[in-house]
Amino acid sequence: MRGTVRGRATGSFHPPPIQQSRDSDASSRPSSIGMGRAISAAEPYSDRAFQVATIRSINAFLSSHSIHPISTKPSQAPSAKDLSNILTSLLSMIDFPCSKLEDDLSFLLKSLNCPFKFNKSTFRAPNSLHNWPNWLGILHWLVQLAIFNEHISQNSTSYFAQNNSMNEYALESYMRYIQGEDDKLEVLDKELTEKVEKERENVAESNRALEKSVGELEAKAEALRTGPTEREALEKEKNVLEEDVKKFHAMIAEFTGRIGAMEQVLEEKEEELNAKEEERKRICEENEGFKKRVELQTFNARDIERMKREMQAAERDISEAEIARNSWEDKSWDLDSTIGQKFKELVALAMDCNQAIRRLKLGNGFQYEVNPKGSTPAEVIGINYKVTLKSELESYAEKIREGSKEKFEDVIILQQQSKEMAIKIENQKYRTVVLQSHIDEVEAQINLLKKEMQEYGDRSTAEAKKMVEDIQIEAHKLDVTEREAAEILKASQLRLQEAIQQSEGETQMHARELLMLADSLSKYKQHVESKISEMRISLSETTAAVSDAYRGTLPAQIHW
Repeated sequence: MRGTVRGRATGSFHPPPIQQSRDSDASSRPSSIGMGRAISAAEPYSDRAFQVATIRSINAFLSSHSIHPISTKPSQAPSAKDLSNILTSLLSMIDFPCSKLEDDLSFLLKSLNCPFKFNKSTFRAPNSLHNWPNWLGILHWLVQLAIFNEHISQNSTSYFAQNNSMNEYALESYMRYIQGEDDKLEVLDKELTEKVEKERENVAESNRALEKSVGELEAKAEALRTGPTEREALEKEKNVLEEDVKKFHAMIAEFTGRIGAMEQVLEEKEEELNAKEEERKRICEENEGFKKRVELQTFNARDIERMKREMQAAERDISEAEIARNSWEDKSWDLDSTIGQKFKELVALAMDCNQAIRRLKLGNGFQYEVNPKGSTPAEVIGINYKVTLKSELESYAEKIREGSKEKFEDVIILQQQSKEMAIKIENQKYRTVVLQSHIDEVEAQINLLKKEMQEYGDRSTAEAKKMVEDIQIEAHKLDVTEREAAEILKASQLRLQEAIQQSEGETQMHARELLMLADSLSKYKQHVESKISEMRISLSETTAAVSDAYRGTLPAQIHW
């Protein structure tokens, strides 16, 4: 893979060297594909529609950088001066120092392998129909290069990895690999491991916090499921509010009644106040008349002194009268408050009396109704209770007398029954005494049995202790026996092991003897087989010799 690396020029522009990648050995042979007619890079720019679209994209970039745009009409193509200004601005955007535009531009386009041909002669008349498509392609190519340069300057290579530790690790490791710093990969791996551990701890903490919040939410949900629903709570609150509303309505009705009574009292007080105001006005008018009369009269010094003394005396009398009036007003207010309090107490007593009358069930519909405007006790109470209740009270007294007679008869019967019960109680007492004596005898017997049981328990305890001691002795003997049995068992096991070893030795010896016997048998078998084979061979030879001898004798016999 071949690539070019371009950096920002500091003092002068140097063409970038071609670097060969360390992980690719691609061949540089030219491809055999596309061997037809070569298409020029400036050929698409000869199309009118393509020119307009290209000029619009160039103008969009130039206008964003406050550079004079290019006209879309071919007849208004930029002149050499305008084109040089645009080219100078574009070269400054790609960090290329430009001292002489024609030479520097040619060097830049060649070093960057620009696909468009540059000719210094065409620079004098770039707006001609023949030269303009090529220059438009050069401008478009430089604009794209400037856009790419801005993108590189604004977005660093580590931008894509700033929020991803794995991407950052991959980028750093690849950079170390490209730079040949393989020894730093271990440090990078260690840093990544530490970072991942920290992230895991943070995730674990967040998980614990989430689990805690989930537990709290589950507890709340359980409380909502088990507790009363919102509707039930609202219905309960509604019932309470309805009861409060009923109470408030009752209180409002009560206060409404009181307000009516107080309004009547207020009207009466206002009438009294109006009367007193009229009286005050009348007195003021009389005083004014007296003052006028006094002013019209002629007085000497003695009369004036006497009148002053009389006036002072009158003022003293007036002040004393006002003080007395104020005191009487205070007393009247106190009396009114006392009367109001007593009236309330009277109303409460009337209510208690009405309740008592209802409990007595007199049956005549008698009720006390207190009248605050009454002047006599009968008018205040609202009824002449002595006349109204006399007949009822007499009938009630008659009923009481009849009831007392019946109760007296019942008392006599109860006295007789009490005498009979007293006799029965005496009999029960006698029986109780007899039973108590019997109980005492039984308790004496029980005490004797308890003593016998205690003695038996003591004897049993002594016997149990003795049995425990015997058991302990037997257990000791059993332990001794077990130890002896264990020793005998160990000795038996030792003898058994010795016998097993001895038997194993004898078995091995007999096995060896058996193997030797088997070897001797196999050898003897082989010897017997060899003898049998020899005997068969000799037998076959003998048979052959006999047959040969027999065949040799056959012609002589036939001839004979």
